[in-house]
Amino acid sequence: MKIKKIKLENGQVIGSFIELNNAPLIVLQAKKGYVMCGYLNMNTANKLGDIAGRVSGVKTFEEALDSIIVEASENAKKMSLHEGKKTKEFLNLLM
Repeated sequence: MKIKKIKLENGQVIGSFIELNNAPLIVLQAKKGYVMCGYLNMNTANKLGDIAGRVSGVKTFEEALDSIIVEASENAKKMSLHEGKKTKEFLNLLM
C-alpha cells in the first residue's frame, strides 16, 4: 500500500494506492469528499451519503488526476459536481 500527499491548486489530497492482482485500487481523498477508481461502488457511496466521483481505467495517481469523472454520487451532483469534470477540478472544489 502507498499513501501520498498530493498538492493541488486549492489544497492537498491524500492518495491511497493498493496493488491488486489485475489493477490497482486508487482513492484520492479531499477534505469534503473523494474520487475513487472503478473497483469501488457508487451505490455504497450514495447509501452512505458521501460526496464522491469515480474514474475508470487508471493505474497511477497521475492518470487518476488527469482523468475525467465518469460517475458522481448524488451528494456530489447536489454540489454541481457532475460526470465529465476533470478529477483535479472535482477535487479542488472539495477542499
